[in-house]
Amino acid sequence: MSGNGVVAETERLSLREATDADAAFMFALLNDPDYLRFIGDRNIHSIADAASYIATRYRAGYAEHGFGLWLVEENATGATIGVSGLVRREGLDAPDIGYAFLPAYRGQGYALEAARAVLEIGRSRFRLPRVLAITNPDNAVPHRLLLGLGFRQNGTVTLGENAETLRIYEIRFPEDRQ
Repeated sequence: MSGNGVVAETERLSLREATDADAAFMFALLNDPDYLRFIGDRNIHSIADAASYIATRYRAGYAEHGFGLWLVEENATGATIGVSGLVRREGLDAPDIGYAFLPAYRGQGYALEAARAVLEIGRSRFRLPRVLAITNPDNAVPHRLLLGLGFRQNGTVTLGENAETLRIYEIRFPEDRQ
C-alpha cells in the first residue's frame, strides 16, 4: 500500500483508506435518504459523529483485517464520490462486498468499476476463496450489479439487531488465485 493510503486504481477511480479529513463526506453519505432506506441509519448526526464512525468502523477494519470499506475518488476531479470495499460482518462466514455512492455519481458505472477492483483485491491480495454480498430485497439495483459481476444469489440471511432479512449472494474464486 502506498503512503497516501491508495489501495487500488482503475481507469476512472482511486480507492483509498478513510481519514479524519473525510468526516464531512461521510456525514453526507450516511445521511443520504437512499443510504438510510436501503443500508440503514448509522446514527450519524454530526461531523464529529462521522469522524468517530471512521475511526471505529473503517480504520478499525483496516487494522484488524487489512481491509474494509475504502473511499472512492473520481480521478478526473479528485472528488470523493462513494465507498466500496470488503467487510467482516457478524453472522457471515466470509467477507462481504459493500458500496454506496452519493446521488450525483449513481448510474454512471462507478459502482461496477469500484466493485471489480474490490473483488480483484480480495482475490489476489487477500487470497479469499469467496466473497459474499447482502442486499435489501427492496433494492433491485445491487441485485443486477452483483449478477453482472458473477455473483449468484444464495437465498436469504437474517442479520443485525433488527433481525432484518436480506438477500445473500456469493462469488467463488478459482483455486489457483495467483
